[in-house]
Amino acid sequence: MSDFDNYVNTFRQEAAELLTDIEDCILIIETNPDDIDTVNRLFRAMHTIKGSGAMFGFAEVASFTHHVETVLDKVREGVVPVSRTLIDLILDSKDQISALMDAVSAGTSVDQARSDQIVAGLNALLPGAEAKSDQPDSAQAPLRHAEALEARAAYRIKFCPQPNLFASGSDPLLLLDELRDLGECEIFAQTDHLPTIENLNPEECHISWEIVLSTDKGENSINDVFIFVEDICQIEITNIADKFSVQPEMPLPRLGEILAERGDVPSEMVMEALQNKPRIGEILVEAGVVSRDNVDAALSEQKAMEKLQSAAKNESVRVPSDKLDALINLVGELVITQAQLAQVAMSLDLTELAAPVEEVERLTDELRDIVLNIRMMPIGTTFSRFKRLVRDMSAELGKEIDLETEGAETEMDKTVIDRLGDPLVHLIRNSIDHGIEMPDGRLENGKPRKGTIRLIAAHRGASIVITIEDDGKGLNAELIRKKGIEKGLISADADLSEEEIFSLIFAPGFSLAATVTNVSGRGVGMDVVRREIDSLRGHINISSKKGQGTVIDLSLPLTLAIIEGLLVDVGEERFVIPLSMVEECLELTDDRYALSQDRNVIQMRGEAVPFVRLREAFEISGDIPGREETVVVSSNDNRLGIVVDRVVGHHQTVIKSLGSAYKDVEAVSGATILGDGKVALILDIIGLLKLANTEEQKIASLRRLSEAA
Repeated sequence: MSDFDNYVNTFRQEAAELLTDIEDCILIIETNPDDIDTVNRLFRAMHTIKGSGAMFGFAEVASFTHHVETVLDKVREGVVPVSRTLIDLILDSKDQISALMDAVSAGTSVDQARSDQIVAGLNALLPGAEAKSDQPDSAQAPLRHAEALEARAAYRIKFCPQPNLFASGSDPLLLLDELRDLGECEIFAQTDHLPTIENLNPEECHISWEIVLSTDKGENSINDVFIFVEDICQIEITNIADKFSVQPEMPLPRLGEILAERGDVPSEMVMEALQNKPRIGEILVEAGVVSRDNVDAALSEQKAMEKLQSAAKNESVRVPSDKLDALINLVGELVITQAQLAQVAMSLDLTELAAPVEEVERLTDELRDIVLNIRMMPIGTTFSRFKRLVRDMSAELGKEIDLETEGAETEMDKTVIDRLGDPLVHLIRNSIDHGIEMPDGRLENGKPRKGTIRLIAAHRGASIVITIEDDGKGLNAELIRKKGIEKGLISADADLSEEEIFSLIFAPGFSLAATVTNVSGRGVGMDVVRREIDSLRGHINISSKKGQGTVIDLSLPLTLAIIEGLLVDVGEERFVIPLSMVEECLELTDDRYALSQDRNVIQMRGEAVPFVRLREAFEISGDIPGREETVVVSSNDNRLGIVVDRVVGHHQTVIKSLGSAYKDVEAVSGATILGDGKVALILDIIGLLKLANTEEQKIASLRRLSEAA
């Protein structure tokens, strides 16, 4: 792949992020039309897509985005008001830009009529057009801001590219042409650092420019010109009026004052030259203390005057996901190898080997933590995409719904975030369609006219819990049970808890919708949720109160790669228990077991805690040791004892998938390779809790039958 292709791929990635940011911005502006900072952010995102698109061959994208940018510029100036029509058109434009980029990447055509329709709608909003859009109400008044209608100002611009500017595909002449489009512009090339011909590398940029620009477009317009080269250039923008007084009654600054302020000449030399001759510029040039180019630039500033601004530098590095995945796999293998090395060193019992092995272990731990942190991303980018979903779908169904988010800064593995998108879409759509009632119905039930869906992310130990909560009508357990019997999912005499009944909504083909629509009724969405969450080694918990709402908790691992575990033995087999869920370890003594009354519970400080014997659960043969040990774990306030033969100790666990053949195995989430090359199964604590509850229910049912007989 050529360097240019790499830059094109980088542009596609950046454009995808910018489109997400565009959607977020326009939804913020819809609720807060006077937010000029967000309007500027939206404009800059569109400008970046336009400029970079033109640079990398996305001509249709650049041409279409230009029309959107034109309207947004008028919004910034307060000429075009924020209205529902504008919001809808910008959202449609975002979708069309995405479609145009996909078409270019796939080598296919896109619906040109749709582009023309959107452009016509945007042009109708411009001054002088016979706009047919809805008139803005008081909450959608025209933007007015002190910076929205700027008077003509003069700016000094220092544009100093790094030598590798050309390698990025950027052309400085195109940037200078954009500056000329903003107003009256004088450009001065600085060639002081130009190497001799024999040392010249034609692929490097050694020229910088000083520009004096008089414009009424404002400082943001100048920043926008350089927005996609700011990381590889030094940009200084100075409002000349901020440095010198330009009031009518005040004299213009002298050439020497400008040169001194610019830093081209020490003020002491200016004063010395003024004592000799009045033509300071010629004196300084003849003295060789300043170049003719600098004097010409200063003379240009004498006619026109801008606030110094340094473009913000982003010190991040963009890395493709596949490279991070490969790095994670290599670190995982390194952790396994380090464990093998430690075991060999222990068996050899060489004191001179102990120190370097410990150092390798320390470095491996640090490397693991750093690599895992690289993969961690805030979940807020995923949350933001659902604002559009709620807006569009609630309008389609005639409902009024607010989406509230919390914990957007919560970080989790990028792989988990990427795969979490579809399940969350289905859950939110389900809340909108089946949960939240129509406005009139909510008023009749004493609720606010507008419903609320809350999306919350929070850490719980080594897991992330994503909560989807609504204040709708809740789940009808009786109706779900009846539907489950009709579908043959359960028998008519099945004794199910409320949580088990609610979990039927995740069964394939299950739907409570009376009719099939483009929103729901086919019974496929929630099935997708269950499959995807299971594949992520996550769990779903549902609670609901009729007439009050529903809460769905998705419990997911922080990472899919490496965890801290507690290694235990049962016979010849070894298991790993996630250390974050371990509360304590204790012996299963006869007196504790005697108090259980033949049930699978032990007494801990007056509390009955259910337990599971791994030997029985996995049908492991062999002699039971005289003294068994119990590892007490907890999840969501539920405690469970896991009875094992021996607790070995802490183990850094690299998670390996068991493959599709074992995807339905309960109570196991994966496997790991130990230092001696053996395989240890990683226990699924939530699955074990369900297994323990099922056994308790069976025992209780048999006891009731025995008592009845």
